[in-house]
Amino acid sequence: MIRNKITFLFTFLFGFLSLVTAQKSEALLEKKSVPIFENGEAQVIPGFSDETKWITHDLWVETEFDTDGDGKKDRMHVSVTRPNQTETEGLKLPIIYISSPYFSGVAPNLQDSFWNVRHELGASAGERLHPEVVRTGERPIISNSHIQTWVPRGYIVVHSSSPGTGLSQGSPTVGGDNESLAPKAVIDWLCGRAKGYTEPYGNEKVRAYWSTGKVGMTGTSYNGTIPLAAATTGVKGLEAIIPIAPNTSYYHYYRSNGLVRSPGGYLGEDIDVLYDYIHSGDESKRSYSNRVVRDTEMKNGMDRITGDYNDFWAGRDYLNDIGPMKAALLMAHGFNDWNVMSEHSYRIYKAAKAKGLPAQIYYHQNGHGGEPPLTMMNRWFTRYLHGVENGVEEDAKAWIVREKDDKKSPTPYTDYPNPEAAPVTLYLKKGAPEKGELSTEKTVGQGVETLEDNFSFSGATLAQAENTNHRLLYVTPVLSKDIHISGSPKISISVSSNKAAANLSVWLVSLPWNDRHDAKITDNIITRGWADPQNHRSLTQSEPLAAGQFYDLSFELMPDDQIIPKGQQIGLMVFSSDKEFTLWPDPGTELSVDLDKTSISLPVVGGEVALNIFAE
Repeated sequence: MIRNKITFLFTFLFGFLSLVTAQKSEALLEKKSVPIFENGEAQVIPGFSDETKWITHDLWVETEFDTDGDGKKDRMHVSVTRPNQTETEGLKLPIIYISSPYFSGVAPNLQDSFWNVRHELGASAGERLHPEVVRTGERPIISNSHIQTWVPRGYIVVHSSSPGTGLSQGSPTVGGDNESLAPKAVIDWLCGRAKGYTEPYGNEKVRAYWSTGKVGMTGTSYNGTIPLAAATTGVKGLEAIIPIAPNTSYYHYYRSNGLVRSPGGYLGEDIDVLYDYIHSGDESKRSYSNRVVRDTEMKNGMDRITGDYNDFWAGRDYLNDIGPMKAALLMAHGFNDWNVMSEHSYRIYKAAKAKGLPAQIYYHQNGHGGEPPLTMMNRWFTRYLHGVENGVEEDAKAWIVREKDDKKSPTPYTDYPNPEAAPVTLYLKKGAPEKGELSTEKTVGQGVETLEDNFSFSGATLAQAENTNHRLLYVTPVLSKDIHISGSPKISISVSSNKAAANLSVWLVSLPWNDRHDAKITDNIITRGWADPQNHRSLTQSEPLAAGQFYDLSFELMPDDQIIPKGQQIGLMVFSSDKEFTLWPDPGTELSVDLDKTSISLPVVGGEVALNIFAE
């Protein structure tokens, strides 16, 4: 009897303790921090938000190349910031990865090292200064960008310095293969396929045991180019990229249809200038890199004399390498980015769609930079890094911020360009040195009109001039309704020069010009384009112009999506040297345009019916 009571008592106590233990375990499980998703987006979790508990460490990832000449494989400096739960609870999380050449400082007084643009076309610009970068930053910090946004939402944030910058080994090549293979190596390490070390030359290995093997990349400008560079390698584990204003071709950045053309705001910059600007790597390795990369490869390939497209530039055009790309693409850009122009994003977006990749594009009306709204980025990374079926594939393909809207409030469209846009051809009617006309009706016998080059006058000045022989300007009648342009206008022009070489610049403008201090760029500039008449046959081969002989050229202006308000006029301005973008030869070159053989095609939403409605 007593034995039965004791057995019952022990059974009761064991059951009670088991229940308490189970309840405590459930409570502990409930307190564990894990990613939570609402409305298809990763939410900020309190357990991930205490930055005092974040784990930060750095390491070096071994690549497959040696570009600093020391006979050893280059290693990239990497920093990691992750929630402490990845250590205390064994939690694995996906990665947001940002790589840059800028994290450890850049050269001072960049303009002092620009190429001189005040010389004749086809002539040498002489020599330029080569500034030295004073390296900044200490271990383990590379950058804190994006950490506050993504770590609280259940991501690990990883940064790396690109080759030849900061504590990363190797040489900067500004678009060379090593700048694609470097982030690939970091992603391989995050996925357990590459070696990481605690020291730049040490042998103690580091593993990314906290990684799910799902990686997304983002960044702006050069930092936005690197995600695309990594994606073109087809590296496994890079699931999604969000490039913002990326440079997708260094030829398109520093040249335009055969013409030597600077990026806006950096007159005289070229690819070797950018090399000097970012070369913040090991001082003892710089002379080798300068000799091999800047003073040999770049000097022999960049060709500031003709501006022709060649193997050097082809090797720095990511469109040529896009075949292996598998990552989902959310592209972002500004239509009025005259530094990295809007063609860069569109050409890659179009190619990604053609490959059948998940792709969306976000455009705003401002200048350089400007990431998509956080909700768009969050949905993109949530879908492709966490695998949450949030329906992002069914979202609108194009998101465009309208002229008066906030960048956080884009308007959704079926695609870009607007599928309802159709090309409308406008023809020229003479009017120089004042204004001629643009019309959908072609009038023959318009003859030839001539302008005289003079770089002293800016494009804005020429567009506002009532009478000048330094440009040709043709305008539509006053618009009786808003006109929506979506896509890339294309000009076909027949032009002659009285010299063997000439700049050719084309602006599409909205008139009358708004010169108020608070004017937006969209009030005046619709889009722009440049070309070298010497490349009328091919981008790869220029030839001197025969004086007085007419040459036919066709080229696209920069992509745009803009609503021109009623009461304005659309103006086509043709001139020679563009003070903000081209070389500055001596004034006096004469360009003549055959009006009967010149036209411009505008991508107008609604087609000719929409454009052919003018005020009486």
